[in-house]
Amino acid sequence: MPNTMIPVEERNLTPEQVEALDRRRRRGQVCLTLCFMFILVGTLVLCWSGQDATYSPGWARPMLYWNAILYILAVVFGIAGVSLRRGTHEFLSY
Repeated sequence: MPNTMIPVEERNLTPEQVEALDRRRRRGQVCLTLCFMFILVGTLVLCWSGQDATYSPGWARPMLYWNAILYILAVVFGIAGVSLRRGTHEFLSY
């Protein structure tokens, strides 16, 4: 009886294809981990970037720029992680 938890297109893969699929999903998990780390650091930097945006003259607001970069990277790694982990039905922690 076939395992119905596995998608139809993954039921007849060769061992090499399974290895490649696992590598892709592991890279996706790393990208998701980086996404959540960037969100965490961005939230901590948010206090300084708000003060920087309020009190810095002109366009000299480096903490605000760093915070924007952190959230942009979080979105990029989040999208990459979700797309690389597509098709998995389990939570991997490594």
